[in-house]
Amino acid sequence: HCVVRSQGGNNAGHTVVIGGDEFILHLVPTGVLRPQVLAVIGNGVVVDPKFLLEEVSELRRRGVEIEENLRLSDRAHLVMPYHRLFDGLAERRRATGKIGTTMKGVGPCYADKAARVGLRVGDLYQPELFRERLQAVVEEKNALLRGLYDEPELAWPPIYDEYLDCAEKLRPYVCNTEELLLGLLDEGKQVLLEGAQGTLLDIDHGTYPFVTSSNASVFGAMSGAGLPPHRIDQVVGVMKAYTTRVGEGPFPTELADQVGERLRECGKEFGATTGRPRRCGWLDLVAGRYSARLNGVDSISLTKLDVLSGLETVKVCRGYRIGGEVVETFPAGLADLESAEPVYEELPGWSPELGGARRLADLPGEAQQYVDYVEDALGVPVTMVCVGPERDQVILRKHS
Repeated sequence: HCVVRSQGGNNAGHTVVIGGDEFILHLVPTGVLRPQVLAVIGNGVVVDPKFLLEEVSELRRRGVEIEENLRLSDRAHLVMPYHRLFDGLAERRRATGKIGTTMKGVGPCYADKAARVGLRVGDLYQPELFRERLQAVVEEKNALLRGLYDEPELAWPPIYDEYLDCAEKLRPYVCNTEELLLGLLDEGKQVLLEGAQGTLLDIDHGTYPFVTSSNASVFGAMSGAGLPPHRIDQVVGVMKAYTTRVGEGPFPTELADQVGERLRECGKEFGATTGRPRRCGWLDLVAGRYSARLNGVDSISLTKLDVLSGLETVKVCRGYRIGGEVVETFPAGLADLESAEPVYEELPGWSPELGGARRLADLPGEAQQYVDYVEDALGVPVTMVCVGPERDQVILRKHS
């Protein structure tokens, strides 16, 4: 069986808790933490090779079986030192409208991919070609550094040496992952595509321009893994019981008060990659319904329900008031989103802690009512309810 990362780079992260041990993963899929599960970094991911080797080294140090369990696509694009440099320079140059980039070079790498001047993992194993193309790209970047940013030029030989050194260390993991995955499916094995960022960060369907540089949706998952769409059996949407956002951009239900701070602290809402505090707010079902419909979600895993315990009442946003009119569809225009006022419905809260619940009947009636309400509003069954970070803190809900 296999877990695949299909988009993004080390600008995303997943925190995984196993028996009190905490693992923070950035490029390596979370499936690597299970023995006998293959972890595949697909062609749609942009890879900083030095960072990946550091992550592999840390996993190896902590006893994770990595040598036989990790694969890296030879078609994945490389994040280069100049990508990180230009990421910071571009953000600094924006007087207003900062994106909130993580400065990991991911956006500039995807930009070079689209401009057809990117370098790929497979290029590392053709040193002459790699040198030739690297030299040409660095010359182009130096012209920008001189003319636009008034910054010192880069030298290509140190980059060449560093990346060829990384190439030898990565060689055991590199392969044609598309053929690998298709072969596993043909053998009847299970392949799970792991998302890296939320749908509202999708470059086509998110809150543009405050988005990531890839398709953080089912659309990107299939392309970035190299799999045909008809091989999808099921789409599971993962959604918190409240809404969060990291970085800049519109957030209609954001709470800049004690409740928002409480959600942040109780939910440990700090970015796995940057450590930045996440912005927190009430559950936005306008955005949730949009994301569920867009991705063709078959079921929902509702996480962090336990974080809402102790609130006298909880609110959910069922619509936006924009220009005096209430709408229930998610708008494309940035101005509409920035001016949107959430239209809330208020539900009774609950006091008991939920961390010990293992069956639906263990939840207070008000918490069950909240889950039913979310399910009805989304029109998608909630089949999993998570009440804590541990693997066994998941309640499975059966549906006829």
